[in-house]
Amino acid sequence: MGYNVAVDGPAGAGKSTIAKLVAKEKGYIYVDTGAMYRGLAIHFLKKGVSPDDRKAVADACKDAEVTIGYEDGIQQVYLNGENITAMLRTEEVGNMASKTSVIPEVREKLLELQRSLAAEKDVIMDGRDIGTNILPGADVKIYLTASVMTRAKRRYDELRAKGVKCDLDAIARDIEERDHRDMTREIAPLKQAEDAVLIDSSNMTIPEVVEKICSYCR
Repeated sequence: MGYNVAVDGPAGAGKSTIAKLVAKEKGYIYVDTGAMYRGLAIHFLKKGVSPDDRKAVADACKDAEVTIGYEDGIQQVYLNGENITAMLRTEEVGNMASKTSVIPEVREKLLELQRSLAAEKDVIMDGRDIGTNILPGADVKIYLTASVMTRAKRRYDELRAKGVKCDLDAIARDIEERDHRDMTREIAPLKQAEDAVLIDSSNMTIPEVVEKICSYCR
């Protein structure tokens, strides 16, 4: 029986970064559900599918296989055998993933894999609805958040460091829109589980957040 840690929260809260570090500290397997949704999003983009065409998205799911592996201890994501890790974090892919993740067939495609892994292994999983929907029986549930401007500034700094020209206010607006979309979607909306621990990282360092979460884990 696996030991499960669920980390939920809005876009840009640092869930992936924090979850990876907790996994390393505790020896858990890190399952990046967002990366898996982004993997499917890349598949939809490659096929030229519109996120508004639900039937086309559902049909496209049938010939998509998204898997997670490790190379030199670093997680890699594969789409039909192709390593797509370097393509996952673009704005285009993120927006496609946010829009298509509400479609039942997309969620069903990934849900079984995620749950079976969690049943067998000690995992930490991050996303929007891990503690409320995917792993409702998780041993530890964390809701990690930060202010919109804090999250926008983090994303802005990340993009600038990569040499990408960007606008801070535009990023903030995009985050607000994504928050609204994720919180009001019909299926498994983003919300804090009743038994989740709330951690606001706006004024915390990454090591402080990691230490805080680890204190709740075995």
